[in-house]
Amino acid sequence: MIHIRIDETLPELEIDFQQGILISAAEAVLRFANASPSADLSIVITSHEQIRHLNRQYLGVDAVTDVLSFPAEEIDPETGNLYLGDVLIAYPYVKEQAKAAGHPPEEELQLLVVHGVLHLLGYDHADDEDRTQMWEAQTQVFQRLRLPNDILPK
Repeated sequence: MIHIRIDETLPELEIDFQQGILISAAEAVLRFANASPSADLSIVITSHEQIRHLNRQYLGVDAVTDVLSFPAEEIDPETGNLYLGDVLIAYPYVKEQAKAAGHPPEEELQLLVVHGVLHLLGYDHADDEDRTQMWEAQTQVFQRLRLPNDILPK
């Protein structure tokens, strides 16, 4: 199951999208990677401040970023399902990046969900070979979602 949490206590988020697009994007990645359909993960939409705090606390980087992934790969003792981890997205960053690139925030959100879930599944872009594999995976998932490839990183 894909759990969505939107940090609605932060008024600056001004959420204006359907949560179903997040679920569809995450499910497309899981199907692409042949992951178990019973695998669980969480997607959290939050603020710049929260992302910066987590980035500093867990990765030692004192900066805002668009998406953070925290792989878990644990078995939920109640359901027996694999819990893949958490994807956190800075919604103000989404809106800024989408505006700068000239595409809708919904497409940027889907890109970041795809990117974040791929990280949960072990994809990375730390070196050229890994980046090539991850970018190809993103492209294939975007094709499955029928989303434009022109917003994907090069």
